[in-house]
Amino acid sequence: MNLLSELKHRFTPALSELANPQDLPALLAMIRPAQDAKFGDYQANCAMPLGKRVGQPPRELANQLIETVTLDDLAEKVEVAGPGFINITISDQILNQELTQAFADLQRLGIEASPLPKKIIIDFSSPNVAKPLHVGHIRSTAIGDSLSRVLRFLGHDVITDNHLGDWGTQFGMILYGYKNFSDAQAYAENPIAELSSIYRTVRHLIDYHNSVAKLPDAKALLEKQEQLFAEFSATDPGEDKALAKKLKKDTKSIKSKIAAQKEMIQSLVQTIETVESDPATRDLANRHPQIAQNVLAETAQLHAGDIENKELWSDFMEHGMQEIQRVYDRLDIKFDFVLGESFYHEQLSTVVDELISKEMATESEGALCVFLENHKAPMIIRKSDGAFLYATTDLATIKYRMSEWKPDVILYVVDFRQGEHFEKLFDVARLWGYTDTEYQHVKFGTVMGDDGKPFKTRAGDTVGLEPLLDEAENRALALVTQLDEGKPGGPEFDEEQRKAIAQMVGISALKYADLSQNRTSDYTFSYDKMVELKGNTATYLQYGYARVNGIFRKGEVDIDDLRENAVPFEFTEDIERELALKLLRFEEALQDVISDYRPNLLANYLFELTQTFFVFFEKCPVLKTAGSLRQSRLQFCDLTARTLQKGLSLLGIGVLQKM
Repeated sequence: MNLLSELKHRFTPALSELANPQDLPALLAMIRPAQDAKFGDYQANCAMPLGKRVGQPPRELANQLIETVTLDDLAEKVEVAGPGFINITISDQILNQELTQAFADLQRLGIEASPLPKKIIIDFSSPNVAKPLHVGHIRSTAIGDSLSRVLRFLGHDVITDNHLGDWGTQFGMILYGYKNFSDAQAYAENPIAELSSIYRTVRHLIDYHNSVAKLPDAKALLEKQEQLFAEFSATDPGEDKALAKKLKKDTKSIKSKIAAQKEMIQSLVQTIETVESDPATRDLANRHPQIAQNVLAETAQLHAGDIENKELWSDFMEHGMQEIQRVYDRLDIKFDFVLGESFYHEQLSTVVDELISKEMATESEGALCVFLENHKAPMIIRKSDGAFLYATTDLATIKYRMSEWKPDVILYVVDFRQGEHFEKLFDVARLWGYTDTEYQHVKFGTVMGDDGKPFKTRAGDTVGLEPLLDEAENRALALVTQLDEGKPGGPEFDEEQRKAIAQMVGISALKYADLSQNRTSDYTFSYDKMVELKGNTATYLQYGYARVNGIFRKGEVDIDDLRENAVPFEFTEDIERELALKLLRFEEALQDVISDYRPNLLANYLFELTQTFFVFFEKCPVLKTAGSLRQSRLQFCDLTARTLQKGLSLLGIGVLQKM
């Protein structure tokens, strides 16, 4: 039983009599676990705002509610405190009943699957095939995988789809670069490294020529802005307060524009100087003045089915997919479908034709656009030169998913910078007629370095994900070695065993470091904190699980016998009851995760559970007790370990019998 859900269910009829239907969810949300045990196990604070609305003293209304709501069979104490807080203490009998049920359920720990399952598509990871996975992919990949695991466990029909970047202009850049700049030997030895190198070269050259073209106009605009600023500054408003206010506002605005323009010019100059300061790169730039147009030509030939470009593209794809899959295997990430942009290429014209026929698309300056009421800029679905855009592909993807899978929900786990794109995409999809599906942009923040900027290498490049995994494993190996060599009885593991443990610990640490963060926030990446044995880390939780198994080994406990001969749980110490409540809140944590798609809420729960267990372990001797109390405490240990194992598995993280 989900105790919190049951309490909300019981309060619903009484609150419905007093509140408007639209206010009911907010009132029910005010029934939550108590922050302090002295206020009971749960608190219902809904009488406070409701009393004001109905013109009744909150305390009087709270007393009325507890007389109306049936809680006798669930709670041993219900009382009104302060100005109208309702404090609820669950009966020990109910706690024992629910713990016993969870303990007996080896697979689901007493958690029932949803009676109303939904079909949910989760679109996540989505790397560019021609480039190695980098640190930016860890967030989408880990969050999307965890959400799929939690939703499946709760009974939903989940389809995971990796919408690869395997088409479009980036491949035009690689095709042009491969034909003009590639090193055959380097490509043979490490295809992806060479493709990444030529991609960067082409990108630098395009940026250089664009910067050279933009710089004169940018300087001219800055000059006009500075003249305007001088005019504003020289204007004397006299006693005209309205004019003074306007001048102040305009001066502040133009000053801000000047600062932004100077920053842009500095960026353009830096791009130009980077190329021109290196003779080899400058020579390349001079020999390829039309590189941007040539890249578009290569892209167009690929899209038109040019034999050479298609063969090269297929070769690039094969190497790219092998590289990506190797990293996914290390992360234990799997997808139901891997359908890249190339899969939808032949469907784009049909999408555009449909939008035209529905009078949704109109021409603007040669481009075909969908104008939306809530957005100043339209969604462009076909450029003036006839080329399609990412938006067109995303619409084709929605059409395909609706036809093939008929989802109730589609989740896009993509960083926050794509927010406006997805707002437009969802609006167009609804206008198109796909109104019965819920669309969610599960946005996330940036992985930051110690300098407060996006995490980069010392050279300023994006950090590759595979080197990150290697470093995590190396640091985990150092920790595992230190722990093993410091054991009172001497080391337990040989070098290969240590490496195997370090592999699990390192990968888990990296994933958990991300998943334990609020997804909408930026977070600072730290190798040192990642594998610490203290604090909210995967290593700490895995150590908690291993500690339980250590108890069982030391006591030579027969796990099967323990489970087959279960006894009622005993609450001889306050911490035992606290641990019982924490264990029974596992389902509440999972429901919190899917309410707003935040895996960090599960991570936080598991951290708190581990903390509570270690206090229990310190205060409540397990192996030194006897009889039913020993059996009860062993059951607490077993249920804690199984909850940790299940919870971590839903985050995509494994556990270890020994550490």
